[in-house]
Amino acid sequence: MNQQNIRATGGCLCGAVRYEVRGELMPVINCHCSKCRRFHGHLGAYSATRRKNLILIRDKGLKWYRSVLDETPEVYRGFCQECGSSLFWDPRGKQNISISAGSIDPPTGLKVERHVWVSQKTDYYDLTDDLPRHDERFSRANNESCRDSQ
Repeated sequence: MNQQNIRATGGCLCGAVRYEVRGELMPVINCHCSKCRRFHGHLGAYSATRRKNLILIRDKGLKWYRSVLDETPEVYRGFCQECGSSLFWDPRGKQNISISAGSIDPPTGLKVERHVWVSQKTDYYDLTDDLPRHDERFSRANNESCRDSQ
């Protein structure tokens, strides 16, 4: 693939994990579930892409944690074992993988689209926007709106 096919780049704080996205990125979803809050230290803000479009350029620091408490079965959370950056939410066996929006190099061109797991939101912040809110999940793991890259 040539440089033109790269939609985005990103990685962790220390550089031990770097990736490219060679296809469409979905809008950002803010997840307020207790698992994302513990993984990120606040809510989780995720974009997503087709699994085949995520290319790991450097993965020396990448570690996967099987998140057994997640409501979605077979979910793994990817993070850098060197610096601790949270990077991926991976529902294994699905077409799409979620990417922590804060790990994507700017400019991203992305916007927040909705909030999920609002029923688990904690009390130290308020939602002040007019975006759609879901008390529980909004699945896009197999979402057809994320087209294959050409």
